[in-house]
Amino acid sequence: MTSSPHALLLEPEGKQLEFKRDLSSPLNVLKTLVAFANSAGGRLVIGVDDARQVVGVADPLAEEERICNLIADAIAPRLLPNVELMSMGDATVLVVEVFPSGARPHYLSKQGPEQGVYLRLGSSNRQAVPDWIAETRRAAAGLVFDEQPMPTLVMQDLDLEAMTRWFGPERTLDTAQLQTLKLLRADQGRLLPTRGAVLLWGHERELHFPDAWVQCGRFRGQDKVDIFDQQDIHAHLPDAVNAIELFLKKHAYKSARFGAMQREDVWSIPLTMLREAIVNALVHADYAQRGSPIRVAFFDDRIDIESPGFLLPGMTVQDMQSGVSRIRNPVIARVFRELHLTEQWGSGVKRIFADAAAQGLPEPRVTEIATGVRLSVFLAAPHDARPTAAQNPSLAQVSEQVGAQVSEQVAKLLLHCAAQPRSKQEMLVVLGLSNAYLNYKRHIVPLLEQGLIAMTLPDKPQSRLQRYRITTLGQILLAQAATPNVPNEQSVP
Repeated sequence: MTSSPHALLLEPEGKQLEFKRDLSSPLNVLKTLVAFANSAGGRLVIGVDDARQVVGVADPLAEEERICNLIADAIAPRLLPNVELMSMGDATVLVVEVFPSGARPHYLSKQGPEQGVYLRLGSSNRQAVPDWIAETRRAAAGLVFDEQPMPTLVMQDLDLEAMTRWFGPERTLDTAQLQTLKLLRADQGRLLPTRGAVLLWGHERELHFPDAWVQCGRFRGQDKVDIFDQQDIHAHLPDAVNAIELFLKKHAYKSARFGAMQREDVWSIPLTMLREAIVNALVHADYAQRGSPIRVAFFDDRIDIESPGFLLPGMTVQDMQSGVSRIRNPVIARVFRELHLTEQWGSGVKRIFADAAAQGLPEPRVTEIATGVRLSVFLAAPHDARPTAAQNPSLAQVSEQVGAQVSEQVAKLLLHCAAQPRSKQEMLVVLGLSNAYLNYKRHIVPLLEQGLIAMTLPDKPQSRLQRYRITTLGQILLAQAATPNVPNEQSVP
C-alpha cells in the first residue's frame, strides 16, 4: 500500500479511491472494482462510513474470504487484486487494491461483455460505451485506430494539394514518404489511406468520421446559457489550429506594447497556452467516439477546450499535469510534429501549467467529463461579451484578424445570407456556380473558417435542412465595406 491507514482517511474519494461502510451492496462494490481495473487502478476501503468514521468490519477474516469469492465469481476476465486487512485504532478495515489490468476490458459476468463494462469517472462509475470497448479490444490486439487502412478509399480521396502546401515544396510526398508517415498503408496488394490520413486531409472526412470537426462558441457570463457567437470549423485538422485561434482572437482585445524601438501586439488572452491546448485536443481526441465533436467555449472568465474520449487506461489527470503522455493517435501526432505544430510529445499540458504560473494566471483545470476531457484556461481579467467600442473593430482590423478580402464575390454571398439563412445550393447559384463539392470548398468553407458565416444546424453539418447565416463579424465586415469614405466636413476647403 502506498498510504498509511490514517493517511487514507484524509484523501478525497476520486478516480482511484472509494470508501464503503460494508458489503451489504455487493453489486456496487463489484462495479467499483471493475471500473478501477478498466481505468487507472485504485483502492476500495471497506469499513469506513460516509462521514469518514471508521466502523470496521465485524468479522475480518470472513469478510476477506467473501470479497475474494465475489471477485472470483462475478468478474471476468479473472481479476487478481491485492486484499489486505488493516488496523485503524480498535477497528479493522478491509482494503482491496486493484491495479490497471492488461486483460481489459473487465466486466460483470452476469451483465455480459457489452453491458457489464464500467469505467471510473471522478468518484463515480460509468457504464462504458461501445466505442470505448472497441478501442480497448483494438489495443489488446496491438491495433492502433488511426493506423488502420480504409479499404473503400484510394489516395485521390486525400487533399494532396493541402498536404503539399503544409509540407512545403522541399519535401516530395511520394508514396514512399506517405507510407513512412503512415498516411498510406499496403493492404492486399493496394496502397490505401489510413484513418489518420483521412482525419488529417480527407476530402470527405466527416462522411466517415461525423464528429471530426470543432464547435466554437462565445458565451455571455460563465456558463452556456446565453450564446453570443458561434462558429463550426470543418477545416483539415492542421488548418483547424489557425481557424480556432482566429475565432478566439475575434472575441479578444489587442493592444500595442513598445520596447527597444519595436512594436509588439499583446492579446488579452494567453494565445500561446491556448494554441498548445488546441493542438493537444486535436491530437488526442477519440475520433472513433460518436456523439460529440471537439468543443471550444469562450466565457467571460475562462476558455474551455473539450476533447472527446476518456483518458487512456492507466492515465490520470495528475499524470497529464506532470507531463506523462500516451498517444492515442500516433499518425496524427507524428504529422503535427513534422509540421512543427507540436514540439516534444507529452510536454503540452505540463507546459500549459508552467506558462500559467509564469504569467501569474490562475492554475488551469483538467476535468474528466461524461464525453471526455476538459481543459480550462483562466483569463487574467474578465471579458465582457456585450458589443462595445473595443469589440466593433474597423474594417482594417477585421481584415487583419480574419484575413478576409472584401471582394465582390464575398460581399455578394454575405448580402445573400444577411437577408435570410441560405442553403449551400442557394449560395452557389448567386455566384453562377453548380452545387458541387469543390465549389462549396472554394467559396463557402473559407467564409465558415473565417467566422463570417455560420451553420444554423451546427450539430448536423450534413443535414439537408442545413442553412448558413451571417455572423456578427460578417455583418461588421459587410457594413464597413459598404460605407463610403466621406471626407470630414472640417477638412473641405
